[in-house]
Amino acid sequence: MFYVLLAGMFTWFATGIGSLGVFLLKRPNPKFFSVSLGFSAGVMIAASFWSLLTPALEMAKNLTLPSFVSVGIGFVLGVLFLRLLDLMVPHLHLFSSKEETEGFKVSLNVSALVFLAITLHNIPEGLAVGVAFGSINQEGYLIQEVINLALGIGIQNIPEGLALGLTLKLSGMSKPKAFTLSFLSAVVEPIFALIGFGVVSYSFYFLPYSLSFAAGAMMFVTIEELLPEAQKAANTDYSSLGFGLGFLTMMFLDTYLS
Repeated sequence: MFYVLLAGMFTWFATGIGSLGVFLLKRPNPKFFSVSLGFSAGVMIAASFWSLLTPALEMAKNLTLPSFVSVGIGFVLGVLFLRLLDLMVPHLHLFSSKEETEGFKVSLNVSALVFLAITLHNIPEGLAVGVAFGSINQEGYLIQEVINLALGIGIQNIPEGLALGLTLKLSGMSKPKAFTLSFLSAVVEPIFALIGFGVVSYSFYFLPYSLSFAAGAMMFVTIEELLPEAQKAANTDYSSLGFGLGFLTMMFLDTYLS
């Protein structure tokens, strides 16, 4: 439990490190947003495959159902879970007008809506870390692989925190407030890391379902939010470049350093 909390705190504070950029940068080039958000998307897609779906398929071999069925069920439930939150929680994606607000209609300013959007995005990351820790020593799932997952998520949280902080600052918010809100947007990561760990600790039967659930949630966020935002910021070539860099970074962590 302590190490799960530590890993969740690491990914949260990585967001804080990126958020410090609001005190250093005035108005970044839109190309930066495209590359950084594309990088985050690449990391999340790669992590979904190597750190979550692959071990889930291995662990599901011990279940009654065919492994692809068990993993498919968890994956679909993860997508539906994030879709439900997407429909319910009021939020606004980066680079969108207030008229494009999603979720329940409430009277919130743009900064609060953007903050909620990024907070939603951080939920599956926390789940992934917690579930991965609960999977250690099951079917060869090792501590090094879990550390690599947390490291990859932490790395991609740095540019993500910077992007959110600068967006809040450009919307008219003071630097200290923009930093604070950007930092707090990832506080859900250690919370949901503990929740994910608690679920798989209750019964190892849930491991393949939980891993694939986290993968489905991460995939939904990436396709529905990160990639569209990355392409809105600047030329799509830059988001594609960032995606490739992020994917290769996570692939390196998962395959070479494991």
